[in-house]
Amino acid sequence: MKDSPAAMGECYCSQLFKLEQALAELPPEERYEKRLEQEKPVLDALLSWANEMQAKTAPKSALGKAIHSLREQWPYLTRYLEDGRLELSNNRAERSIKPFVMGRKNWLFANTPGGAQASSVIYSLIETAKANGLDPYRYLLWILQTAPQLSETNKAWAESLLPANAPEECYIPQK
Repeated sequence: MKDSPAAMGECYCSQLFKLEQALAELPPEERYEKRLEQEKPVLDALLSWANEMQAKTAPKSALGKAIHSLREQWPYLTRYLEDGRLELSNNRAERSIKPFVMGRKNWLFANTPGGAQASSVIYSLIETAKANGLDPYRYLLWILQTAPQLSETNKAWAESLLPANAPEECYIPQK
């Protein structure tokens, strides 16, 4: 049903993804401006629709739960408007952790909270490196060699280790 409340909500989301696709090739600064101009009105309309629908929808229904979730998560859902480098969807992040989730049983040796946390930190660093065109081995090596000295002298030491600050030798050579 094209006129159903759920279809209307989906229409707003589809419109956002279509707009985002059209802005994909723009530099981050320009994407930021265009998002505010083109996508913010759609988001405002979506929130207005959600507020209106909340009063008309049974809270325990699937749509009622979705609307409640949308309204509760609103500040996080709209965060991408604040920076042109951010993405509308977290699909890339979810795809990058899929091998980790699927291989969970292979890591049963992480039988302590500390072991599990260490495993997740290393895995996050590896996937972050791959997502930023860095060689994971060289990036981890650089982090492990650089972090101890930085943590003693620089309060913002963790920020200094972000992929954007990695030295040239950490990047995967372009063919």
